[in-house]
Amino acid sequence: MFIRKVWGPPDQATMTNESVLDLPAMRAASNRACALMRVMSNPDRLLLLCQLSQGERRVGELEELLDIQQPTLSQQLAVLREESLVTTRRDGKQVYYSIDSRAALDVLNVLYAHFCSDEENTQ
Repeated sequence: MFIRKVWGPPDQATMTNESVLDLPAMRAASNRACALMRVMSNPDRLLLLCQLSQGERRVGELEELLDIQQPTLSQQLAVLREESLVTTRRDGKQVYYSIDSRAALDVLNVLYAHFCSDEENTQ
């Protein structure tokens, strides 16, 4: 399903049965989107995902790079794991994290374009 027009009144000339939204499907999709946004709305989790968008990282690296203390870091990584946004890989005693959600990466790209890009920072 693809929503063609986001704002403004519907164009009566082009409205067809195809344009009618499937409410149960939209409700299910909105629930999934809200769940993703809830997880990403925490500043520490958002920073973790931003860092992981650049590639796999060890827990110790994340702690140093983001200045998030170990108890908080562990708690936030657990939330990201529970929500299936990240995956882990163990190498001896080291645990590595990477992003495992295309939707999260897509949202991060939009957030980057609007809030972090050089062009946005100069305006």
